[in-house]
Amino acid sequence: MARKKELSNNERAQYFLKVLVERYIRDGEPVGSRTLAKDSGLDLSPATIRNVMSDLEDMGLVESPHTSAGRVPTISGYRMFVDSLVTLKPPGKGEMAALQRQFAGEGDPKALAESASQLLSGFTHMAGVVMVPGRSHIMFRQIEFLPLSGNRVLTILVTKDGEVHNRIIEPKKHYTASELEQAANLLNQYYAGASLEEMHKRLVKEMEEARDSMNQIMARALEMAETVIDSSDEQDDFIMAGQTNLMDFDELAQMDRLRKLFDSFTEKQRLLHLLDGSLQAQGMQVFIGEESGYQPLDHCSLITSPYEVDDQLAGVLGVIGPTRMAYDRVIPIVDVTAKLLGAALKQQ
Repeated sequence: MARKKELSNNERAQYFLKVLVERYIRDGEPVGSRTLAKDSGLDLSPATIRNVMSDLEDMGLVESPHTSAGRVPTISGYRMFVDSLVTLKPPGKGEMAALQRQFAGEGDPKALAESASQLLSGFTHMAGVVMVPGRSHIMFRQIEFLPLSGNRVLTILVTKDGEVHNRIIEPKKHYTASELEQAANLLNQYYAGASLEEMHKRLVKEMEEARDSMNQIMARALEMAETVIDSSDEQDDFIMAGQTNLMDFDELAQMDRLRKLFDSFTEKQRLLHLLDGSLQAQGMQVFIGEESGYQPLDHCSLITSPYEVDDQLAGVLGVIGPTRMAYDRVIPIVDVTAKLLGAALKQQ
C-alpha cells in the first residue's frame, strides 16, 4: 500500500511507468531512457528520465535485466499498471459484430462454452478457457426418480430447453418407489422452472417454515435434490482453446516452461480450483505471474470474468497468456465475452 501511495504522489513517475509498460508490452524489449524520452513527448533530459527510472526501480516496479541497460516491468509494476494506469480499449463496432455472430447460432451449454473459448483464443491470440456451466445453474422442467438395486436411483432430468439427462445417484438411505414418486411430485409441482441451485435454497428455507407433517416429505425431496446437484457438479469441467498460441511468445517458449504449462492444462484439477476461486471472488480478476499461487502460471497472466444466467453466477471464463500481454485490449474482450455467453445461455 505504501508503494502505491508513493507513486500516486509523483505524477511524472506514474506517467513514465505507464509509458514503459506499454512500450515493453508492444515490443518485448527492455526500454531505455532515450526510447522513453521519445515516447513520452516530454521535453526532459535523459538524465532526468534515468533518475525517474531509478526511483521506480527502488520502488520495485521496474528492473534492469543483466544483459541490457533498459528496464522491464516487475510483477508489482504490472499490478500498478493494471490497477491504476491502464487505458482500456473496448472492442470496436466491427469486433463487437464479430463477437456477437459467434453466439448467433443455437447450441447446448457445452457447445456455447466451446464457442466462447475459441472466440477468446481467436481475438487475443492466446489461450481461452471457459468453465462449462454446472448443472446446478440450469433450469429444470421435470424430474423423475426410478428405484434401482440397493440404494441406487435413476434420475431423469428434463431441462427447460428440452434436453434429457439420465444419471444414477446413490442417496444415503433406501427409498421405496412410492417415496421417490412423492419427492419427484413435490419438486415438479413447486419448483419446475427454477435452477437446481435455486430449488435447493428454496427447499431449505421452506422446510424451516413448514408444518411438522410436511417435514418428512420435504426432507426426502431435499436429500434427493442435494444428491442430484452433487452428482451434477462432479461433471463440471473447463474447455480450452488456443494453447499452442502460447508457443509464439518468447518468454513462454522454453521447453521446460511449456511442458509444465501444458501438463497443468492436462491435469486440470489445480486450474479448476483457481477458476473456481475466481468465481467465488466475483467480478473480473487479473492474476499476474506468481499472484495465482499456481507455479506453472508463474510466467503467465490469467484474466477472468464470471458469466451469469438469470442473475445467477453460472461459471467463469478467461484468457491465459504471458505477463507481457495487451491488458488494455484483453480485459474488455474477456468482459464482453462473459456478458455474451451469459445472454446466449439465457436464451436456451
